[in-house]
Amino acid sequence: MKLGAFSISLSVKDIHRSKEFYENLGFETLGGDIEQKWLILKNDTTIIGLFQGMFEKNTLTFNPGWDHNAENLEEFTDVRELQKTLKEKGVRLIEEADEETEGPAYLTLVDPDGNPILIDQHR
Repeated sequence: MKLGAFSISLSVKDIHRSKEFYENLGFETLGGDIEQKWLILKNDTTIIGLFQGMFEKNTLTFNPGWDHNAENLEEFTDVRELQKTLKEKGVRLIEEADEETEGPAYLTLVDPDGNPILIDQHR
């Protein structure tokens, strides 16, 4: 099962402070909007998202259809197909993608230790 590009979405208290901290570790802004209180940062192939006031907890994030530079992949497994496979395996989903739609959609689940997982397709 190919889930797409991986990142960790961090729930931060002060996005400006967090941005400065991670820049000191060598991360550079890849995308986002600091005025909307979210940024995507990258260091080599490591991607982190900084989100102020959007998530309760840090969240494991996968993006079907994207590579590590947020560039579109020619071939990828649609989030609805991933959802179907997960459901067939008996994985409990918290939020589901609408199977009647195409394009952007997401689903969420939680691992056995309570860690949220977001599979977020942007195209």
